Amino acid sequence: MIYASDLDQTLIYSVRSMGMDIDLSVMQPAEMYKERIISYISIATLQQLQQVAEQITFVPVTTRTLDQYARIHIFQNKVIPQYAITSNGANILVNGVVDEEWHKQILADVYTKSAPAAEALALFHTVSDPSWIVAEHFWESTFYSIVVDRELMPLDTVLALQPQLEALGWGMSVQGRKVYLVPFPVSKNRAIAEVKQRVGASKVIASGDSILDRGLLDVADYSIAPAHGELYRESIAEPGLRHYSFTSTSGILAADEILQYVVATLDQEGKVSYES
Repeated sequence: MIYASDLDQTLIYSVRSMGMDIDLSVMQPAEMYKERIISYISIATLQQLQQVAEQITFVPVTTRTLDQYARIHIFQNKVIPQYAITSNGANILVNGVVDEEWHKQILADVYTKSAPAAEALALFHTVSDPSWIVAEHFWESTFYSIVVDRELMPLDTVLALQPQLEALGWGMSVQGRKVYLVPFPVSKNRAIAEVKQRVGASKVIASGDSILDRGLLDVADYSIAPAHGELYRESIAEPGLRHYSFTSTSGILAADEILQYVVATLDQEGKVSYES
């Protein structure tokens, strides 16, 4: 069995994204950047995650690039996964080493199945304005992340581009201050299906908060999302799209609830050992 989870605003949180004033004494620093703590995981969540990782295969699944993922030190000294998925599925790491053959296949599929990256960005620029664009990055020759001023960005106008982007073979996700443009062949669900096959797992538990996590949650046998983020807002606007469970809490407290759900699911599946 596999537990596959998104990271940012699902398991780990910046101070800004915690959603409330939290006593940092009950938090574990998760990530350092330029000698500064930039994200945390609750001690309760980490302890439960360690318990889960001892029982089944835990796979971090993130849109972060390789370098950004490497900053999360808890996956180097607290919970050390055999497999990790970065760059929204463009990379699979095996014991910390990139599977080059997988990455080459993804890039080949992007080339043949999606419009050129410049076309997707040009479409986005038909509605963008320099007044609310902070920075643009094209990561690993694969996808864009565009840092924006959310107060100035016309969200509805941007989201209205989705059908045109999809016609180009690209998806879009708005997460906090970032807009992601990602080609369809680069997907978390495709990468987790590959890992599932490699480890011979029969079932998957998944968690995530964004549109880029939807495919992952949809293909999982058990799925849960936090009561914040794109998927939650979508479920409020269109209840018919609510295909999986949501936590009752939001912010960093949702992570504790997510791990409680995972542990309960493993108990249900007979996968949890209670030996001390």
